Amino acid sequence: MVTPILKNRPEQRQASQALEQAGLHPLMARLLAARGVTDAAQTEISWQRLIPPAMLSQAQHAAALLADAIDRRERMLIIADYDCDGATACAVGLRALRSMGAIVDFLVPNRFETGYGLSPAVVDLALRHPAGKPDLLITVDNGIASIDGVEAARQAGMQVLVTDHHLPGDELPDALAIVNPNQPGCDFPSKNLAGVGVIFYLMLALRAELRQRGVYPANGGPRLDALCDLVALGTVADVVSLDANNRLIVTQGLERMRAGRMQPGLRALFQVAGREPRQASAFDLGFALGPRINAAGRLADMSLGIRCLITDDEQEAADIARELEDMNQDRRAIENTMREEALRAAEQAEPDTCATVCVYHPDWHQGVVGLVASRLKEKYWRPTLAFAQGDPGEIKGSGRSIPDVHLRDALDLVSKRYPGLILKFGGHAMAAGLTIEEDNYDVFVQAFEEAVQELTGRFQFDPVIETDGSLEPQHATISVAGLLQKQVWGAGFPPPVFRDQFLVRQQRLLKNKHLKLTLERDGARFDAIWFNRDSLLPEEIEAAYRLDQNEWNGNVNVQLIIEFAQGRP
Repeated sequence: MVTPILKNRPEQRQASQALEQAGLHPLMARLLAARGVTDAAQTEISWQRLIPPAMLSQAQHAAALLADAIDRRERMLIIADYDCDGATACAVGLRALRSMGAIVDFLVPNRFETGYGLSPAVVDLALRHPAGKPDLLITVDNGIASIDGVEAARQAGMQVLVTDHHLPGDELPDALAIVNPNQPGCDFPSKNLAGVGVIFYLMLALRAELRQRGVYPANGGPRLDALCDLVALGTVADVVSLDANNRLIVTQGLERMRAGRMQPGLRALFQVAGREPRQASAFDLGFALGPRINAAGRLADMSLGIRCLITDDEQEAADIARELEDMNQDRRAIENTMREEALRAAEQAEPDTCATVCVYHPDWHQGVVGLVASRLKEKYWRPTLAFAQGDPGEIKGSGRSIPDVHLRDALDLVSKRYPGLILKFGGHAMAAGLTIEEDNYDVFVQAFEEAVQELTGRFQFDPVIETDGSLEPQHATISVAGLLQKQVWGAGFPPPVFRDQFLVRQQRLLKNKHLKLTLERDGARFDAIWFNRDSLLPEEIEAAYRLDQNEWNGNVNVQLIIEFAQGRP
């Protein structure tokens, strides 16, 4: 286990003072300013502050194409992706298009059979879809790299409209339209839209187009804000950066959930996860609901997850949610077994002498290797790839990285230095997937190690916990903890972590797994807990911690969640 370095996030005093003068709580002003917020307008969460859909390149053109297709009664088929972002994007597309009169169904590729995206194999499935041959394929959360798939669809007499948010390659597919904030020439201010955010924007543009054509009155048509619970879930689950626009969308979605106005499937997922919708947070979306939707794509078929999100029948939603819960329990059991095997394999490979970690086992589950890679990355703080068997003679890897190493760039360097070694790959800075021949595993492991060392000039990396410095004693209260809980935190907008020195007055292990503490600072005592810590602390410590509310038997108290602690220097 690597020891993190504690580092204070730079204070932005001028911005902080401006935010406080605009009426923000002094602590919140300091925290938001340190995260790049310079204007109180960036904290407003009304729909009027949403970046207009017209700014998204080709959105209006794509909306006109969809309006024409609706008018001609053409069959549409959404090609989804098998993660939570893809599932929510599919549900948003289906619900919105049907509410605007479209004839539309969906098809989601199987991770184990056809792989990711609109491939020629998926085009063949589309041709044989039970709803009949589609006239128009609409990709959600995929398609920007589907050069062959889009051509195969055209050859088969189907047009394609691509909606995606992934980075494009050197060549773009020959689609009717491509809606993607990250494509060349798109000036959309937020490059961080998730796949579900992109299709939501396109649906807003479609409604505007239908209003312009007189199908709806000026402010008429379906209430698309009713779908923002789904947009919020997919945005958080895909771990895209929560810039001001994404925070607006997620906050709107959470407010609907807290008010009890959400899709039946989400209500059922809260139920099986044992979470309270009235106190819904981004944490619930990322760590309770998201994994249960993802379990379908990891172990079976994501169509089950999509059905949970599109049904209006409360009983059907409850039944599917229970199925997803069972799958998630199975996923956890598989992951735990694989993680133990992977840790043993990594230890034998002496990862402390390397810049990377690679593990492979022929019996591992292909849908869970990404989670295993994530666990090993956290333990060793190195870019990590975990492999399982794919097609005969091939193995598929899933990788997770650290801020110092751009994973896709490292794989790109390997592919250039060793042509043919990687059969296919894709991804971004922090996560990627690839396929190689099984016989080439050892060669790849060495090539990957060389690439990371060449790109970084290092073989050792230190994790950094960025903190917000000391928490002013007057702010260590239940009300301030509640204020922090209501704010949307996540990727690119990390939750506050404070750093202070404490006396350890009491400590004991819970279930031999978690460390329960009573800490003292400046004469004030606090309950605290350090999850997954199974050893005791010295009497005086420096701790990095989060301020939280703990509700027990109807009583609410301040609780500190320890992220890291060490003997006081």
